[in-house]
Amino acid sequence: MTTLLVIAKEPRPGRVKTRLTPPFTPEEAAALAEASLADTLDVVARTPARRRVLVLEGTPGPWLPPGFEVVRQCAGGLDERLAAAFAGCEGPALLIGMDTPQVTPEVLTVDFADCDAYFGPAVDGGFWALGLAKPDPALLRGVPMSTPRTGAAQRARLTGLRVRELPPLRDVDTAYDAELVARAAPDGRFAAELARLAGVAR
Repeated sequence: MTTLLVIAKEPRPGRVKTRLTPPFTPEEAAALAEASLADTLDVVARTPARRRVLVLEGTPGPWLPPGFEVVRQCAGGLDERLAAAFAGCEGPALLIGMDTPQVTPEVLTVDFADCDAYFGPAVDGGFWALGLAKPDPALLRGVPMSTPRTGAAQRARLTGLRVRELPPLRDVDTAYDAELVARAAPDGRFAAELARLAGVAR
């Protein structure tokens, strides 16, 4: 069975979702980040897995459901932190972030039979998911992160492997992203929090 990894930041004002500010305040952006993280963890909790690991920068809060191991993120750039997350795994592992609350257990239920890797491209040119049948940190180290070419660079690292593509998803980075993601998952905490903030603004 697969290990499911979620890499995330503690949703603290001024530390998360800074591109949502403005139009949201840092406190509102953190509330949206917390809702996104809670939705993501709920989906992972409902997905069959051998282990569920939260790779966290910060301290766990009441948003953390039972059944998760919590591992502190290492120092360094995002490529190093992703590499370290995989380094802590034995056997197949699938890693996602906290920015796609619209993901579903069906999408995350992967099968590595006759497959070496899974790749989930993000709409902004990055990637939202990476799965490796044999976790190899070297496949991530040195990949330039947070650029429009990040997804292409990471996908190129998988050349020679048997790769299955996951559906493209939109990360929540901007207020525009937030609106579209909330529409894609209208019953989640994220959509409810965005609607609450819109009501407050009115």
